[in-house]
Amino acid sequence: MAGLTVSVVSADREVWSGDTTMVVARTTEGQIGILAGHEPMLAILAQGQVRITRADGSTVAVDAEDGFLSVEHDTVTIVARQAALAS
Repeated sequence: MAGLTVSVVSADREVWSGDTTMVVARTTEGQIGILAGHEPMLAILAQGQVRITRADGSTVAVDAEDGFLSVEHDTVTIVARQAALAS
């Protein structure tokens, strides 16, 4: 299965990056799921959790606040004012 390359950054550091199969995030327009082959887009993040699913089925959760999400050529970039791995 083709995958996604994901990078999550906050104002001062990279929080997480890697290859994944799916990203689910809350935007100001509602929740969105992103798989490989997704159309290019730019969305404003809503406060909440970004869930990243790896190829082995494990999930990484990132709490993000204020920022945007960009999708282009199977690359997802999430830039947030505040972001941290969820505990």
